[in-house]
Amino acid sequence: MPIKSAKNKNIYFIGIKGVGMTMLAQFLAGEGDKISGSDIADSFLTDKVLRASKIKVFSPFSAENVPVGSDLIVYSSAYNENNNPELAFIKDHPNLFKKTKILPYAAALGTIFNRHYGVAVCGSHGKTTTSAWLGYVLWRSGLKPKVLVGSRVPQFKGSSLNGASQYFIAETDEYQNKLRYFQPRGVILNNIDYDHPDFYKTKTSYAKAFSDFVKKIPAAGFLIVNNRDRESRRIKKYCRGQVISYDLVTGSYGSGADYLAYDLRLEKGWQIFKLSYKDQDLGEFKISLWGEHNVLNALAVIVAARQQAVPLIALKKHLAGFKGTERRAQVLGRYAGALIIDDYAHHPTEIKATVYGLRQRYPANRIITVFHPHTFTRTKALFQDFVRSFADTDELIILDIYGSAREKKGGVSSRGLAAAIDKANRQRGVKQSVRHIPTIAAASAYLRRRLAPADILLLMGAGDVFRIGAELLRKK
Repeated sequence: MPIKSAKNKNIYFIGIKGVGMTMLAQFLAGEGDKISGSDIADSFLTDKVLRASKIKVFSPFSAENVPVGSDLIVYSSAYNENNNPELAFIKDHPNLFKKTKILPYAAALGTIFNRHYGVAVCGSHGKTTTSAWLGYVLWRSGLKPKVLVGSRVPQFKGSSLNGASQYFIAETDEYQNKLRYFQPRGVILNNIDYDHPDFYKTKTSYAKAFSDFVKKIPAAGFLIVNNRDRESRRIKKYCRGQVISYDLVTGSYGSGADYLAYDLRLEKGWQIFKLSYKDQDLGEFKISLWGEHNVLNALAVIVAARQQAVPLIALKKHLAGFKGTERRAQVLGRYAGALIIDDYAHHPTEIKATVYGLRQRYPANRIITVFHPHTFTRTKALFQDFVRSFADTDELIILDIYGSAREKKGGVSSRGLAAAIDKANRQRGVKQSVRHIPTIAAASAYLRRRLAPADILLLMGAGDVFRIGAELLRKK
C-alpha cells in the first residue's frame, strides 16, 4: 500500500520528536493527512514545529496510545520492541494491525520521495543548510518544490514545504545506511568524512554507502559534487548521469571544477564572491551566512538551481535572501552584551570550519566555546581529531558526553578530552583556557559570572547544549 494512494490517511509516529520524524510528520500534515504521535515528555526544539502543525503528541510511550486502525505507523530507528512498549504491543498483537502499514522512518520517507522527481542532499556535513537553502531559492523562484529538511527553517515556519510540483528536495541521512531506501533522480554530494563509528566500523564501509547511492542515479539524472573533497571525487565515477563539480579558489584548491568561485571577500556582514562556469563569467554573488564552508554550500545550491533553469537574476536575489536554519550558526540573543550563537556541529571537521568562520567574522572578540560531545563511539573514534579542532577559540568548556538513545557509556570521557586538548596546547605553545564542566546547569552558572559585553559565546553539539542559551537568556 503506497503511503499516499489516497488523501486524508491516519498516520501515527512513534518517536515523533526526532528531527527527521518531525519533518516528515509536518510534511504529511501539510498534505492533508491526520497525524498524531508519541514520545518522551522532555522538551525538544521540534516541539514548536509539532505545535504549529497542530499535531497531537502523547507522552510517555504507552501501548494505550497506539491507534488501532491507522493506515500507517512510522517509527524512529532509535526504538524497537525491546525498548518501546508501543512497538512491543504492535508485535504482540499482529491481528490488530493486519491492515496497517508499519515502516521505519527512512523507509517511509523513501516511499514518498521515490514517487517524485527526487533530489537527495547527502554527505557528512552541510546537508541541512544546503537542502533548506535550495528549497528556499526554488520556492521563491516560483518552482513550488516539496522540501524536507532536518531542522526548523524560520523562513519555512517549520521544516518542510508542500509545493505542488513533482520536484522533491530531501535531506538524506547516511546513518544506518538510510540511503538504501532512496531512488534519486539527482544527488548533491557535499563531502564524505568518516562518521557514525557505532554503525560503520571502517572508513571503507562508510564511503561505500555513498558510492552505492551514487550508482543509483539514472543515466538521465545528475550528480553535483564538491570537487575539493577527495572521497567525493573518487566515487563520482560511479554516476551514470551528468556530473557537475564546484569549488572555491583558496590556497591549493580550485582547479578542475566546472563551477569556480573566486575573489572571496567579507563586506559589511556579507560574503561576496565571483563565479565562473567553464570560463563563462556569471558575475558576483553574495550570502549572509559566514564561513568558507557556507560558500561551498551556496555553490551546491547554485548548481542545483541552474539545473532547474532558475534565471540568474532570481538565483542571486534569493541566494542572498536565505537566513539559515535553526541550530546552524543561529543567533539566540545577548546576555550581558555577549552574543550567543548555537550550532549543531558535532564532528571535528564541522567544528574546525565553524570556529574558524566565526573567528574570521569577529577577529577582535573573545570567543568562548561550549562543546557537548555527541556519543561515546564518535568521541572515541575521532578523539585525536577533536583535540585539534578548537584552535580558533579563546576559551573552551567541554560538557559531559551526550550519549543519546544509542549508548550510555563507552571507554572515553570529556574530562580526558579536555586534558588531552590542554596537553596538546602546551606542547604547541597555544594559550587557551580549557576546562571540563560536567553539566549544563554548572556551565550556565559559570558563564553568568564569566561573560563580558564584547564576548562571543558559541554553543556546539548535536545534543541539548542549546539549553545553556535558553538558561542565560531567561535569567539575564
